[in-house]
Amino acid sequence: MTVAAATAQRPSFASALAAGHAFPVAVIVAIVLVIWYVAAIPMNRVLSQPLIDAAGGGLMNTLSISWSLPRPVLPAPNQVMAELWNTIFTVEPWRPRSLLYHCWVTLSSTLLGFVLGSLLGIALAAAIVHVKALNRSLMPWIIASQTIPILAIAPMIIVVLGSIGLTGLVPKSLISMYLCFFPVTIGMVKGFTSPDPMQLDLMRTYNASTAQTFWKLRWPAAVPFLFTSLKVAIAIALVGAIVAELPTGAQAGIGARLLNGSYYGQTQQIWAALVAAAVMSSGLVWLVGFVERQVARAMGAKP
Repeated sequence: MTVAAATAQRPSFASALAAGHAFPVAVIVAIVLVIWYVAAIPMNRVLSQPLIDAAGGGLMNTLSISWSLPRPVLPAPNQVMAELWNTIFTVEPWRPRSLLYHCWVTLSSTLLGFVLGSLLGIALAAAIVHVKALNRSLMPWIIASQTIPILAIAPMIIVVLGSIGLTGLVPKSLISMYLCFFPVTIGMVKGFTSPDPMQLDLMRTYNASTAQTFWKLRWPAAVPFLFTSLKVAIAIALVGAIVAELPTGAQAGIGARLLNGSYYGQTQQIWAALVAAAVMSSGLVWLVGFVERQVARAMGAKP
C-alpha cells in the first residue's frame, strides 16, 4: 500500500474526534453553559437592575453585573468555578472550609452504604431465586419499600439510631444502603434467572448440587447484570448520603454545605457543592465501569 493510499484511508482528526466520546460530551457541555449564562441574566434581574441603571445601562454592563453579583439568585458558571477553585485549591483539604473535606465525609458514608446495600441486594436475590415462596412474599415488600419518600424516613432513622447511641457514619450509611439495595436486588434476580433452561438441565444431568449450579452457572451469567445494577446503586447511594445529612444539622458533608449555603444565601456555595457531588457521582460510576471491564477481561470477554 502506498503512502498516499494509507493517508487517504486514515480518518481525519475531526472525524475521529466526532466518532469518540469527548466531542459529543463537549458539545452538550457547551450548550448547557450557554443556556446557563443566558438564564442568569433574567434570574438575577431584580438584584442587578438597580446596579445596571446606576452604571448607565448597556449590554456590557448588563452582562458583567448579572454575572458578578455577590449573592445572585442564579450564579454564573464563572462564579461557581471561582468558588470551586477557592474551596479546593486554596485551602488545605483537612480544613472544614475545604470542599474536599466535605466530599470525603459524604464519600465515606456513600461507600459504606454502597457495600452494605450491594451485599444485601445480592443475598436477597439469591434467596428469592432459590426459595420460591420468597418470590411471592418478599419481592412485593421490596418493591413497596421504594415508594416511601426517603426524606420522610431519614429523620426517623437518624432519631431512632441516635437514641441507642449510633450517630455519625452509621445512620447515613444505612440510609444509603436502603436506597441502593433495591436496584441490586432487582438486577441480580434477573441475572440469576437468566441462564437458559437447557443449561440448567445440563447441570442436573451432571448431578451438580445447588451450590455448584449457583457458582458455575448462575453467578457468571449474573455478572453483567451485577455491574449494571452497581452503576445505578452507587449513584443512588451518594444521593442517600447527602439526604441523610440534611435533617441532622450535620457540620460536615455535601449536605451540610447545601444547608449552610441556603441559610446564609450563598448560592455559589450551593452550586459548587452540587457540581462537586455530580463530579463525584460520575467518578464513582466510571470506577464501577472500569472494574466491570477488568472483570469481563478476566472472564474472557472480548474487548
